[in-house]
Amino acid sequence: MRSFWAELQTQRWDDHRYYHHSRINQSLHLLSAVSFIVAYVTAFADPAKSALIGWLVSMVSRQSGHFFFEPKGYDTVNRATHEHKEEIKVGYNLRRKIILHAVWALSPALLWLDPTLFGLFQSPSGGAGEFIRHVGEIWLMIGIGALLFRTVHLFFLQDVQTGLVWLTKIITDPFNDVKTYYKAPLYLLRGELIDPMADVEAHRA
Repeated sequence: MRSFWAELQTQRWDDHRYYHHSRINQSLHLLSAVSFIVAYVTAFADPAKSALIGWLVSMVSRQSGHFFFEPKGYDTVNRATHEHKEEIKVGYNLRRKIILHAVWALSPALLWLDPTLFGLFQSPSGGAGEFIRHVGEIWLMIGIGALLFRTVHLFFLQDVQTGLVWLTKIITDPFNDVKTYYKAPLYLLRGELIDPMADVEAHRA
């Protein structure tokens, strides 16, 4: 169990030091984290609505930070190239994220082509509201499928513990992100666009 916790802390630390230098990215992660927590609460009563919140608010804000604001040049703090960081990324790197988001974005088109989605739904959508609910249910399955796929993939690429640790990290990331990045909007308002990563320098020392 101690080994599991140590690896969880390592994965979280690597994610922070490699992929969260931009204060805009950190602020968007804070927004994403809060909306994910709302989605978690909503999931108990309405899983489809939870998926809509998770994908449209949480995932869009989170991945926008990575795609558009996070520096892609040489990382002087960690002395690593962007390509190296992408290669050693435990979870979904940018290339895998593009594939996942393409599946997500195109999935409503399948529902438009076949309103029962090849028999998955008992009856076709009766209106805009029901169509949106069916989209939410599809996105819920995509989200769960993406988590399980990468977890099992890591079982074979590395080992079972690494996969389970990554799954645990992803599920608990919203709570950790709130704790880690709650001050990011304040730094951004002060005009600090890039985190100096003093904690990384201190950790190295």
